[in-house]
Amino acid sequence: MTSPAISRVVGGAGSGVPRGDLPRTFLTAITPVVWGTTYVVTTEFLPQGHPLFAGLLRALPAGLIALALTRTLPRGTWWGKAAVLGVLNIGLCFPLLFVAAERLPGGVAATLAAIQPLVVAVLAVAVLSEALSGWRLAWGAVGVVGVGLVVIGPDAALDMVGVVAGLASAASMALGVTLTKRWGRPAEAGPMAFAGWQLTAGGLFLVPVTFLAEGAPPAVDLPGVLGYLWLGLVGGLIAYVLWFRGITALPVASVAVLVLLSPLVAAVLGTVVLGQTLGPVQLLGFALSLAAIVAGQLPAPGRLVRNRRAPGPDDLASP
Repeated sequence: MTSPAISRVVGGAGSGVPRGDLPRTFLTAITPVVWGTTYVVTTEFLPQGHPLFAGLLRALPAGLIALALTRTLPRGTWWGKAAVLGVLNIGLCFPLLFVAAERLPGGVAATLAAIQPLVVAVLAVAVLSEALSGWRLAWGAVGVVGVGLVVIGPDAALDMVGVVAGLASAASMALGVTLTKRWGRPAEAGPMAFAGWQLTAGGLFLVPVTFLAEGAPPAVDLPGVLGYLWLGLVGGLIAYVLWFRGITALPVASVAVLVLLSPLVAAVLGTVVLGQTLGPVQLLGFALSLAAIVAGQLPAPGRLVRNRRAPGPDDLASP
């Protein structure tokens, strides 16, 4: 009798993070963890009513510092590519996110932002020519549900402008992440220079938007200075260097699902710093979100494929 050979095959769209890249995954995850501190820093340290100014100071100074340290500018087509990525990842994403935050309860805005892994899974088909992964879509949906359970309160209300802004913000960054993966990073640019290009481009885009929307900068006291330093140096320079380094080296869907850490960290800080409480529903949401994050780093379950081979002598001798 002929015995078929059995092998396990894992498709490219469902590929996860190789074991050797786990340290890089943990480093990349620092970025959404740091981003999760933004809400507490903004509410407790910064002047109120100037969220775009905070976004501007988070991006432009960090970008200029990175350019000064690396002394590396884009070449050729990378001037245009860096501008596009900077606008998508930072310049458009920030103001749209702040519009959503102003017009929606914070939990609703955070849940809309959490759809980014789903958008990336779809964009990867069109931009990266990957097969559509049901595994990624399913766990992305689980992550959105989990974040929603953690952060959406009973008084949640929907404002159409806010909803559109929240979805557009998630889509803008998702497209930026996917294009970053497609274009890669030029050989002459290290991670800091690459982040500096985008932070500077996004920051320059934010300059007229900020001053048209908010007017003159606010007066800043010492806590405000410390808050802006945290957002700019840690939440801007360090976080984006790690983020763009991770995007260019790791599977794009695995990186995208890490953004679910941001609202979870914000919820934990709200409990620890602001005295908020987490009930059983929120804890269930935490469990679902963490499961989605872990699943996003794993390959999709392989399927068994029977590989027919030519019969050998032993097969011919079998009854």
